[in-house]
Amino acid sequence: MTPTTAPPQLWQRIFADLTPLSASADYRRLWFGGTISWVGQAMTTLAISLQVYDITRSSFSVGLVGLFSLVPLVVFGLYGGAIADTVDRRKLGLYSSMGAAALSVVLAAAALLGFHRVWFLYAVVALQAVCGALTGPARSAMIPRLLPVEQLPAANALNSMTMTFGSMVGPALGGVIVTVAGYGTAYLIDVVTFGAALYAMWKLPSMKPDRAEGARGRASVLDGLRFLGTRPNIRMTFFSDLAAMVLAQPKALFPAIAVLWYGGGPGTVGLLVAALAAGALLGGLFSGWQGRIRRHGLAILLAVAGWGLAVAAFGLTRNLWLGMFFLALAGYADTASMVFRTTMLQAATPDDMRGRLQGVFIIVVAGGPRLGDFLAGTTADLVSPTVAVTGGGLACVLVLGLLALRWRNFARYDARSPQA
Repeated sequence: MTPTTAPPQLWQRIFADLTPLSASADYRRLWFGGTISWVGQAMTTLAISLQVYDITRSSFSVGLVGLFSLVPLVVFGLYGGAIADTVDRRKLGLYSSMGAAALSVVLAAAALLGFHRVWFLYAVVALQAVCGALTGPARSAMIPRLLPVEQLPAANALNSMTMTFGSMVGPALGGVIVTVAGYGTAYLIDVVTFGAALYAMWKLPSMKPDRAEGARGRASVLDGLRFLGTRPNIRMTFFSDLAAMVLAQPKALFPAIAVLWYGGGPGTVGLLVAALAAGALLGGLFSGWQGRIRRHGLAILLAVAGWGLAVAAFGLTRNLWLGMFFLALAGYADTASMVFRTTMLQAATPDDMRGRLQGVFIIVVAGGPRLGDFLAGTTADLVSPTVAVTGGGLACVLVLGLLALRWRNFARYDARSPQA
């Protein structure tokens, strides 16, 4: 009798698909190492912000931490991608991760020796961003080399859980450790967690880009941008994310919303942030259905529209629990959008271009929310938080619809025959 493949169980169709973890030992080590180290990095991010405030007692100075991180990330994002398309990505990821770990050692040493200088912390943050701009494109470009294309949605859903888990656990753990044992201990723990990521990178095989015969020895940033200009489906993944993150980004208004809408304070702000993060985590946990979706372009449009509508609904609520529910829906939709956008970028981009396109991806992901914070804050001051949140959500859906009408083939994109 010919054996048949058993249909997936109900739990396999609902919960995250763990197949990539069992199919590839290299990916499994990379995922576990990344999950552990992401917690440490999130802990360090919080500790630096707390230390800057402890030194200056200035929220503006704390805000500059984000600026010193964003600028190098944007500037070096494209060049990090070009480097990832030129050299062995394993070595690039390993060496840049070693650089980030060394910076955590420097932070720990300075804290333990009592060297507390704001300019020093800003400089370390900027250098950390440079390391991140080199590691990110290299790591993302590795995934399609470790797994078959049909497992990419599951892998990207698992990766989203890594980032969300770290963003939730790291700051909470970091706050406790800083309070109990000080900044130096928090930074030392980050150094230890880096060991998991470094081991995973070290165990990977060589991953030199598959470059076309006769290609130049050095990958050009301009060539990557020219390639993007001829690939409307990939451009749409960036445009759709910008529509969501620039037009419908409510995070900067959470402090004002907590007071004006719910009569709360810092604790209420924490609940709003946690609701958005919890929805994103659930988006990764309940992602089993995503591997069976073939129309990735349509899925992205629906997910981004879901984000915009959920944000718009949140802007109309004055009940805290209902508002948290809509924020959780928005977080879930954002994770679904991210999974399909990342999968399309990986599957529809030639290997020798993946690093540079991932560099653009990093700029969009890092820059979009910052622009969104500025737009939301400006609109709230000029009109009201309600108009900023609800109007932004509806504007996201409107702009997304116009983009979909302009590039109609995007909704017909089929993962079985990826076309950039």
